[in-house]
Amino acid sequence: MSDFVQQQHSICSFNSSNSWVILSPIEQSIKCKIEAVGTPLKDWNIQINYGIKTGLNDAFIISAEKRNEILAHCKDTDERQRTEELIRPILRGRDIKRYGYVDNGLYLINTHNGIRGRIPRIKIEDYPAVKAHLDQYWENISTRADKGDTPYNLRNCAYLEDFLKPKIMYPNMTKYIPFYFDKNGFYQNDKSFMITGDTVAFLTAFLNSSIFKFCFLDNFPELQGGTRELRKIFFDKIPVLQVSKEINDAFIPKINDIQKDYTIQKAMEIDSMLFDLYNLTEEERETIGFIEIT
Repeated sequence: MSDFVQQQHSICSFNSSNSWVILSPIEQSIKCKIEAVGTPLKDWNIQINYGIKTGLNDAFIISAEKRNEILAHCKDTDERQRTEELIRPILRGRDIKRYGYVDNGLYLINTHNGIRGRIPRIKIEDYPAVKAHLDQYWENISTRADKGDTPYNLRNCAYLEDFLKPKIMYPNMTKYIPFYFDKNGFYQNDKSFMITGDTVAFLTAFLNSSIFKFCFLDNFPELQGGTRELRKIFFDKIPVLQVSKEINDAFIPKINDIQKDYTIQKAMEIDSMLFDLYNLTEEERETIGFIEIT
């Protein structure tokens, strides 16, 4: 055993309060190289927020069948059009996949509380068919903690408009570390997070990449069963190379393509683009390899 330790040992420096892992010299070198050219995500022009808390999912998150039933009870075309706009597709944390999502057929009744000075509060009187549905849950929606100005309204959400922007969606706890680039305006529940702001297409590629998993997977605490917790406080410390709009835009067609039809070859091509940006050597690329958590 002593001979093995002498031959295989690595020297590690523990001179900071940051989390640490034991790595070989080449692994340490790669991690240091990636970190040296990166800027912590807390200093990026991005926002990380969790999804919508309804206080009672049974009432506010509905199936496609229930949505159609509500629309069928609208008294005229105007009410139906308003109601169609109010009830929007929603993804849960469990529905988000690497470069994709599961079509769960669920919808959010977005009777939002508005944003002062920008978006008026939804008045339930303008949506009689929705009110009739929610009235069936009156005892629970009227006593729930997470509610807005009335029991029919969702709680305040200052970043309500961000759900309609291009964004990165990911679950709060997961084994698979998946990130989806959304341009469909999905809403999401509070078991997931979203990232909006600058160069989010590139950031989607980076977070799904082998580089990210190789260097930063252990920054996220592992829970029982191999699940990891992807809280904002852990992302804030991750240093990522900041890129121009032109580089970000070069990743958009690649991401659109892989999200239509995922293949390992396409994922490896995106990895290669990132290897080039980070000026990795052949030895460094081979050491990282292709990492896919399944």
